[in-house]
Amino acid sequence: TKMASPEGARRHFSKGLLLSASILALWVPQGSRAALRIQKIPEHPQKNQDLLLSVRGIPDTFQDFNWYLGEEAHGGTMLFTYIPELQRPQRDGGAMGQRDIVGFPNGSMLLHRAQPTDSGTYQVAVTINPAWTMRAKTKVRVEGECCPADAGIMVAIIIGSLAAGALFIGSIAHLLLTRSWRGQTSTGLWATCQPVPPLSSASGDENIYEVMPSPTLLVSPLGDPGSANTAMVSPTPSPRSPPGASPGSPLWGPDLLNPDPAPYCQLVPRP
Repeated sequence: TKMASPEGARRHFSKGLLLSASILALWVPQGSRAALRIQKIPEHPQKNQDLLLSVRGIPDTFQDFNWYLGEEAHGGTMLFTYIPELQRPQRDGGAMGQRDIVGFPNGSMLLHRAQPTDSGTYQVAVTINPAWTMRAKTKVRVEGECCPADAGIMVAIIIGSLAAGALFIGSIAHLLLTRSWRGQTSTGLWATCQPVPPLSSASGDENIYEVMPSPTLLVSPLGDPGSANTAMVSPTPSPRSPPGASPGSPLWGPDLLNPDPAPYCQLVPRP
């Protein structure tokens, strides 16, 4: 039998060690992901209550950890990053906003005065080394009324919108009804002149009335002492009889006894 050379055995051993190291590198992060978990204290937080997200299974030594609020972990959803080696280890991210959150060296975080708007998915990423990052996530739901001031504003906006809509609809309906009524008035009524019968003796009133001036004394008001004198109103001269009238005929002319019927018109509904 032929013996293998020491160089070939060494080369074979190196390949086996590299393969084992690669398998271990792929297996360790998945195992670490399963080991890392987040505990909520309390489990069902209420509005304005402090919420502690305690990280369990984190190694004693790590480079840093990041907390995120959202389904995806990126810069827009980052709450803060924590680097223990720095004098000020916590650096707030873009998703921090007005939240009051404190990070701890063991990877946990404390949210002060939690609000319903803080509900969502919280996840932590712990960097052990550049090739090893442990992750865990949990869902948080804060119970309680959400923003009563905003709710009142929303109610006021809804009521105002409904009132404006009702006013607009009423205006449109009034305009349509007005136009319809005007159209019916212009087409359903027509003007006709009905002659007025002349005055005759058969009408039952044979009297002929004449306006005569009545001479009276015009007395000034009692409150006007400067005009205490009275004046006699001179009688208005009687109107003359029209030319060609007989001496006992009335002062009314034929035009007054038999007026022109043209001005006497009325609106009569069209049949």
